[in-house]
This record gives sequence, structure tokens and C-alpha cells, in this order.
Amino acid sequence: MPHFLNLAAGGSTLLALVALQACGGASTPTENANTPSQATGDAAETGTLVIRANGEDFVRQGFTSRDGWAISFDHVYVSLADITASQTDPPFNPEAEEALQAKAQVVVDSPKVVDLAEGDDSAEPILVSEIEAPAGRFNALAWTMPPAADGPSAGYSLWLQGTATKDGQTLPFTLRMSEALAFTCGDFVGDERKGILDASGTANLEATFHFDHLFGDGDAPADDDINTGALGFDPLAALAANGEVNVDSAALKSGLSAEDYATFLNILPSLGHVGEGHCEEIQLTAS
Repeated sequence: MPHFLNLAAGGSTLLALVALQACGGASTPTENANTPSQATGDAAETGTLVIRANGEDFVRQGFTSRDGWAISFDHVYVSLADITASQTDPPFNPEAEEALQAKAQVVVDSPKVVDLAEGDDSAEPILVSEIEAPAGRFNALAWTMPPAADGPSAGYSLWLQGTATKDGQTLPFTLRMSEALAFTCGDFVGDERKGILDASGTANLEATFHFDHLFGDGDAPADDDINTGALGFDPLAALAANGEVNVDSAALKSGLSAEDYATFLNILPSLGHVGEGHCEEIQLTAS
């Protein structure tokens, strides 16, 4: 059975996932992933909504962890499901404890596993889906990350594979995580506005993953928040056997110190963003 995490304030207790943030006032999405659901029910002009997943340059180009390991990735498999794009009014604020009020939604019904490390170091964010959607401003994006049903990362929601090098030591690593996660996010934050769809036009939305939250960033000051809250790679390197780190969630729980394991659990819910925009801390209840 997959583990489910408490996304609110981050205790280390494993909990059972409850529903995503209720969409007060929203209509029920249609069963056809390519057909938009509208609260009004009126025929509307439509366009194409393109949903992508982005591991950013940290995944495509590699980076240095907070504790000095040069990390590069061969594969970063992410399991995505229940992807829901919404036009909200008022705008959804993931940091306010208020219901998402959707006036139009589209849903990608089919789960999908993407490899965020696919392509070269200048590759575009990975295409997840293209769907017909009503014209308007899509200012909220939600998705879940269940363990994948099949494919190279079957049984895991997140699979990180690559190489870490420090002081002449090179460690291949594979981190296989079975924790199920969920994210409900507001407007995309970045240099370019996303999600504004004109009739007969095309607009992009992006699920962004910040892996510097897990490893830290050696280019940032040591006392920066991105480093003081990160696990780093040293605790993972300590789990190496036969010249490599190859661990799953169970091995992390048993092998990391209690403090490091709690840090790891608290970091996972912060991986998902929309650009630099944050996602809601979803309250879970014990099973």
C-alpha cells in the first residue's frame, strides 16, 4: 500500500489521503478528458490548453547540493494523475484557507508518467497533455502523484536516478519513493504569464518541481531557507552499498536518522509548484 503524507505542517506520521480542496460552486468535470466542463452550461468558444511538467535546470543541467555534491540526473520519473485546470473566481490563493471557486474546469482523466530529465540540457518542459478547453484565464492547477501502475517506475510516485560526485568519489544513485502526494496550486508565477486562453488559441500551464528543496543549492548562501530546510545528499551517501545508493521509501525510513527522515517527509509536499507559485498544504486525516 502506498504511504500518504500529512501536507499540513509536516509531522512524520503517515496518514491516509482525503479529498483535494473542495471546489465550491464548481461544476462536475465531464468524463471525457478532452471536453471542457463549464459551470454555466452555455456553449463557449474554446482553444487548446497545453499542460507541461518541468523539473527546471536543476534536473536538465544538474546542480551542486548544499553539502557539495555535484548531482546530475539520468531519469526523474514523476507519476501524474487527476490533473485539473480551473478558471477560478475569485482567484484561488493556496495560502489562504478558502475553497477553490471554479467557474470552468478541464480534467485529464488518464494517469501519466513523465521523465523530467528527458532530452538535453536545453530541452523544453515535458508535454503531459493537450486538451480542448473554454477560452478564459486558467489560474489554478491541481494534480495527484500516486504510485505508477506500470512502466519503468511502476509502484513508485517519484523515481530519481543519476550520479553524485564529491571529493573524487562518484556515487550512482536511485531513489524510489512510494509516498502518494497531492497538490492544488494557484496562478503560475514567472517571467511569462501562463494560462490565458483565447478562443481558437493555445495557452500553457505548468506543473513545476523544485528538487533543490530536497538537496539544497550549493550556489545559495548556507543560511538561505533553501539550504537550512533541505536534506542534502550526505545522509543519502551514508546509505551507499557496493559503491551506489539504491534505496526505496522503506530503506529511507529505516536507514536515515529520525531527524533526517522527518526532514525528508516534510520536504516532499513542497516539491510541487506552478513556476515559483506555491501550492496548498492539503489537510489529511489518519487512517
